Amino acid sequence: MKGDYQDLVDEISALLGAPATLENRDFRLIAFGAHDSDDDQAMDPVRTRSILTRQSTAAVRSWFEGFGIARATGPVHIPAAPEAGVFRGRICLPVRFRGIVQGYVWLLDQEPGPGPAELAAAMEVAQRIGVLLAEEAKAGADLSREFQAVLTAGRGWQQDMAVAALRLALGPGGDGLHAAVCVAPWSGEAPPSVPGAAALCVVPRRGGGEAGGAAGTGGGGGGGGLALAILLRLRSTDALAPALTAVARLLPRSTGQQPDGSGAPRTVTAGVADPVRTLAALPDAWEQAVAAARAAAAQPRFGPVAQWSAIGPYRLLAAVAAGPVDDPATRALLNPAHRELARTAEVFLDCAGQAGRAAAVLGIHRQTLYYRISRVEQLTGLDLDEGEDRLLLHMALKAARLA
Repeated sequence: MKGDYQDLVDEISALLGAPATLENRDFRLIAFGAHDSDDDQAMDPVRTRSILTRQSTAAVRSWFEGFGIARATGPVHIPAAPEAGVFRGRICLPVRFRGIVQGYVWLLDQEPGPGPAELAAAMEVAQRIGVLLAEEAKAGADLSREFQAVLTAGRGWQQDMAVAALRLALGPGGDGLHAAVCVAPWSGEAPPSVPGAAALCVVPRRGGGEAGGAAGTGGGGGGGGLALAILLRLRSTDALAPALTAVARLLPRSTGQQPDGSGAPRTVTAGVADPVRTLAALPDAWEQAVAAARAAAAQPRFGPVAQWSAIGPYRLLAAVAAGPVDDPATRALLNPAHRELARTAEVFLDCAGQAGRAAAVLGIHRQTLYYRISRVEQLTGLDLDEGEDRLLLHMALKAARLA
């Protein structure tokens, strides 16, 4: 498909005697013609950024849309604006299909410019591009719908049917290597595209509740709400890095405040499942991705994009802590009023019960540590000299981070 776009852009460039670029309606670059001009102004900052980053800024988009390009049915001449980084005027050829704008072909305006006959021929090529873009958009919508069905269908025959439909929609690529990614919390619609993604959709995020980080550990993962699901198509198990870089760019999004009313911004994280070779394994892979995203929110050391294979004990804790922690022994300790005691207990257990190490990490005197641990035992009724009691408390403290 990309080769088809490039051929059509080159055809327009040849018709009009000027290098053309093609962007979709979200101003993301699809294809561009070769620039062999010695004129420094042929590559002004706006065009340079579009080609290098494959997208335009919101300000540039707003400025160009102010000339009515989204409504135009024919070429639009746009004057230069050096103060906006547009050193040369533009000719915009709207790319439409059945009256709906699908994208734009851009050329630098020059003297003498193309005549009406050349522009009419170029618009015919733009219409062919519009057909391709519309077909690709429909295929993407079908993939998103089938991907969403796989992730939300119940176990059994419904899921089997959804997997079969997704395999059919993916075509020959359906039997390849894939990885599921969860980005959460998510608000709004799915982005139009993510590099390396075969399908995108927004789904409810199962697991956990919105009663998040009020527990003494201060976590804020939040298992409910919405998540962006991404199906990555991989060439090999070693080909994740470029796709993960693209996923990381999605993370700095504003998502409001924590549900406990603390006023702190909610952290958007991503989780990546182990690659799978069969689409039937996607539901389990999605659970891995959700767990990894929750672990990334609970433990910053995992980074904003965490891989399932790297989250250690949280692989088990995510399955155990499907909802808010409410064990009778630890209920009082996980009250926000005892946040400092809970933190002390967690560090003490992280340090394998070694008082000297724990005191150093917390920056307190060893006697202060002993006092706090005795208070923890009084609150919980647990004996931290007993292995099972320590295990219960440690699991409860870590699981509270996932809530």
